Amino acid sequence: MGITGLARWINAPITGLELISTNVHRNHNGQYLGNWRLTVRSYRSTLSKIPGMEHTPDRTMCALTMDDNVFVQLDDPSAPTRAELAAHASQDPNDHASQPQGPPHYRSTFLTLSPAGGLEQLLNILRARWISTRQAAAPGASTQNRPSNAQQLSIEGVIYAIGTDWIVRAGNVILGGGAARGMLLEAEYLPVPTMSSQPADKTSDLLSNLLLSVLPNVRDAKTVAVTISDEQWEDVLWDREQEESAEKHTEEIKDPDDIFVVADEGLSTHKPGDWVGVDRDRRSAYLIIGALKSEGLL
Repeated sequence: MGITGLARWINAPITGLELISTNVHRNHNGQYLGNWRLTVRSYRSTLSKIPGMEHTPDRTMCALTMDDNVFVQLDDPSAPTRAELAAHASQDPNDHASQPQGPPHYRSTFLTLSPAGGLEQLLNILRARWISTRQAAAPGASTQNRPSNAQQLSIEGVIYAIGTDWIVRAGNVILGGGAARGMLLEAEYLPVPTMSSQPADKTSDLLSNLLLSVLPNVRDAKTVAVTISDEQWEDVLWDREQEESAEKHTEEIKDPDDIFVVADEGLSTHKPGDWVGVDRDRRSAYLIIGALKSEGLL
């Protein structure tokens, strides 16, 4: 797996997928690899329905199923972001009493679950207070704690290989009722397993050029790149247990004069967020969820 770039063709016609397939075949000698299918569900918490908690902000949750994994993004408006805590601490670094303690979680949490039905099983077992947004929006919807298993949105398309270096995925965004809302296109450059992100408002020229060449020459096509900065991704990947473990490991570092200490001791052998294995899929899932939420489709 390699680095990926994501683009949204907002006003793609119904024939958009056929146009892309034809372009990839004719101009790139692309080879069909299979179907691309993702499903996305969104939920909201029902804590505000509990007496005494009427003013609790609604938490939201989006779950994207990709192959055998479910990538879950939870947003809690009442929790701080890492940037907010850092800004508060920098205002008066000497006043330790005024500095907030580490929260149990930050505003955005991103999890990976497996197998594909693991989220529904977990919510049912815990009797968690979450309800499907589709269920909540339906006339006369029940406020039961058990979430609906009906998918809210899907991405259905095809996967092509261009030479030995590129994988291209293109799919229609289809709402639960069957209406199509444009397309998503993803280009994956296989030779490079990791790469620092470009500025938040720019994507890699390498990936952008490939995505542009895949798009058919359609008049008034409206496309946007979907990006995330390294700082944003670091905030998403925050793991309390990993952070506490790292701090404990730092405290336990051996005496520098110990003859058995080596230069690279204590250094991490894996950089979180590298574009390999499930981390590549996590980035892709996070970008897709962000793009759909920004348009109000979730």
